[in-house]
Amino acid sequence: MKTYKLFSALAAVALLCFSSCYDLERFPADQLSSGTFFKTQDHADQAMMAVYNNLQYDNAFGLQFSMDGLGGIAMGYDNPSYQVFQRGIYDVENPWVKNKWIYLYEGVTRANIVLQNIDNVDMSDELKARYKGEAKFLRALHYFALKNFFGGVPLYDESFNVGENFNDMNLPRESEENIRKFILDDLDAAIASLPAKWDDPNKGRATSGAAMALKGKVLLFNKQYDQAKTCFENVVNSKQYALYDNYADLFKPGGDESSEMIFAIQNMGGVGTDLGMPMTFYMGTRASYGSCWNNVMAATDFVDTYEYKDGRPFDWEEFAPGFTTDDKVKQEVFRSTLDKAKTKVEAYTPYKEKLLAMYEQRDPRMTYSIILPYTQYKGWYKNAPHDCEYVVVFNGVNDGHHMIRVNGNYETYIWRKFVAEYNMDGAINNRADTPINFPLIRYADVLLMLAECYNELDDQEGAVRLINEVRARPSVNMPGLNSGPAWLKATTKEEVFERIRHERAVELAGEGLSFDDMRRWGLLETLNGRKEKDITGKVRYTRSVSKRDYLWPIPADEIEKNPALEQNPSW
Repeated sequence: MKTYKLFSALAAVALLCFSSCYDLERFPADQLSSGTFFKTQDHADQAMMAVYNNLQYDNAFGLQFSMDGLGGIAMGYDNPSYQVFQRGIYDVENPWVKNKWIYLYEGVTRANIVLQNIDNVDMSDELKARYKGEAKFLRALHYFALKNFFGGVPLYDESFNVGENFNDMNLPRESEENIRKFILDDLDAAIASLPAKWDDPNKGRATSGAAMALKGKVLLFNKQYDQAKTCFENVVNSKQYALYDNYADLFKPGGDESSEMIFAIQNMGGVGTDLGMPMTFYMGTRASYGSCWNNVMAATDFVDTYEYKDGRPFDWEEFAPGFTTDDKVKQEVFRSTLDKAKTKVEAYTPYKEKLLAMYEQRDPRMTYSIILPYTQYKGWYKNAPHDCEYVVVFNGVNDGHHMIRVNGNYETYIWRKFVAEYNMDGAINNRADTPINFPLIRYADVLLMLAECYNELDDQEGAVRLINEVRARPSVNMPGLNSGPAWLKATTKEEVFERIRHERAVELAGEGLSFDDMRRWGLLETLNGRKEKDITGKVRYTRSVSKRDYLWPIPADEIEKNPALEQNPSW
């Protein structure tokens, strides 16, 4: 059970403190303000928690898992899946574009408020420096996201007082280079002043290692491989972080607090502490706690990329001849039939046992991450545990009969990773607040980014060593590259890059990093025209991706309010 004093009780108070942060000079009697606040360390903590709290908002980082839909790892429907973005039918007036801009800048503003006022707090200069470093890390995180989505953006630092100048926020866009420099300067300050580790009541707050890892990521995205390598090596050599042995448990309470989590959004649940992200709500199914919607589902094409345990590529034709060319074969493989009441299985697919045996032969991360047809799931129904099987049938199933009901009658792969099992021993109280910490940077990610740096610097052997370290996690135990069979060969720069790309996909699935990966690799257009299908062959939609999608448009409302803003190309 989480015991984050600062990330729970204070977060709610902090929101009250800054819900009117654009009018801080008035000192109202019924609200806190900068004139009456920022006197004690408790005040500083509450202000800082307001910055952390912003991470959980859907349009900041709260729907980070949905970004895998734009990177080809996930598919989905309705707004939480960003499906209209996948189909290329969003525009300058799209509310999700607008809110991404608003909530990322809200995080910047909250960090600036801390920086503007921390010197007024009665505490040591050493502590003030630490809090400034923390605020700068969080500001850098928000600006990095702004840059990745929109390119160069207006730069508002702590010298700009929003309360006094709210009607004059009309700065033009800075260049991406200037925004990057600002981010790196913030991270250097954070590295110099943040601790390597916090005590238990403050566990989860930003550390010098998190700032170093983010700096490496910023440099990697700018193809400054040698400098990024140094940052990632510093993280590795700090010995503060390690791969967690059990991959499945890494995304459950306990594992989500392990030393693999370099920086994670701290999520809580339970009566009175509903402070989480909606992973279960949008990644779960009707069988999940609260009866959820599975808006975000694992893409069929992606799941097919999980290798056999010996490292061989998986091939459906080897499993069922005709599968890739005939939808009837797909349906025969996956579909069972129910009785007329839709309460029990009348006849299972003849492939059921063969499917289950095949899953056991695949990369274990597949079954840890995905609820596969005819596997089990610990569901919740009528306020009680409800063990379920994922039975694939054409017209869906009825609730309450120990089968998963997939919302919308989709016949597709659904997420297990980050989705609540049962009621999490009472920890989950609201389907929109999953009490599992969500990683923004974890150690496996750092190892694979470092491998990418080595590969780009022509050290393929070093890159392969790091990839193999991730594959060798005890609960995964995938064979090392270049360990014998021809299908494990990876010696050229191109071969190693393809292995990095594959490993990032299967290792980091559901964590929302694939969209940024595909953009920075210049591979986004390779998704254009891809048909997102159910496992039984039904086409749900076709992707439309073009060069313009590397950057989202500047929201029309922002340009209307600030004519100094120039629109991104092709918008």
